[in-house]
Amino acid sequence: MDESLRLNRANWDERAPAHAASPDYKIDRYLNDASFISDIVRFDLPRLGDVAGLAGIHLQCHIGTDTISLARLGARMTGLDFSPRSLAEARRLAEATGTAVEFVEAEVYDAPRVLGGGRFDFVFTGIGAICWLPSIRRWAQVVAELLVPGGWVFIREAHPMLWTLDASGDGLIVVEHPYFERAEPSVWDERGTYVETDTEFEATVTHEWNHGLGEIVTALLDAGMQLTMLVEHDSVPWEALPGLMERTSTKEWRLVDRPWRLPHTYTLRAAKPV
Repeated sequence: MDESLRLNRANWDERAPAHAASPDYKIDRYLNDASFISDIVRFDLPRLGDVAGLAGIHLQCHIGTDTISLARLGARMTGLDFSPRSLAEARRLAEATGTAVEFVEAEVYDAPRVLGGGRFDFVFTGIGAICWLPSIRRWAQVVAELLVPGGWVFIREAHPMLWTLDASGDGLIVVEHPYFERAEPSVWDERGTYVETDTEFEATVTHEWNHGLGEIVTALLDAGMQLTMLVEHDSVPWEALPGLMERTSTKEWRLVDRPWRLPHTYTLRAAKPV
């Protein structure tokens, strides 16, 4: 197995139970309120449109909260992830909530082979997903292969500019990390995770890749897709720059000092021609 894949899978396998137990994922809300959907999906409802009756595939679905949210909006959902422990949590949640979702274990690049091409009306990818993939061009080809003619991809992601930043101790924000995709990964060794938990982790090393916004758009265009929407946002769903951000009315985070300086996230939609 590729070393980057091995390290990243171990990281996500170890964190999946902690994420499911964390109050930040609000599993109790899914169990007790059949209409509850994730903040990630709710944020983009005006841009997502009506998915009722459509066949959707959620790539890199993790523990399935966004996948189940889309199913609650009426979509016929499949979730795909490379982490078996993440999928175990996703299947447990789907069963407990009575939600009909198929969860499949596979790497993103293998999705067309495992699931079959031309099957889905839309592809959904959420926050913090494509940074785990070394090639955005291969990802775009996968998206195009999975879709039926007229189908579309919907992605809300952290902005690649945000991934370049590092907050220094004196409150300055420094451009420190790669913006453009590079062959070699950025190597991180972080003992924590992005949600509230007391769990102490052992699998702490990860390999990640940034992809410039132009690279993402160009990859989709080269895969035969047509860009139909690109919106940049001044907020992000977690405290990406600790100590420099504040909560917003939409339950997200943005810079306290002149947030208009930084694109925090973006929403993109592209369609496969009929």
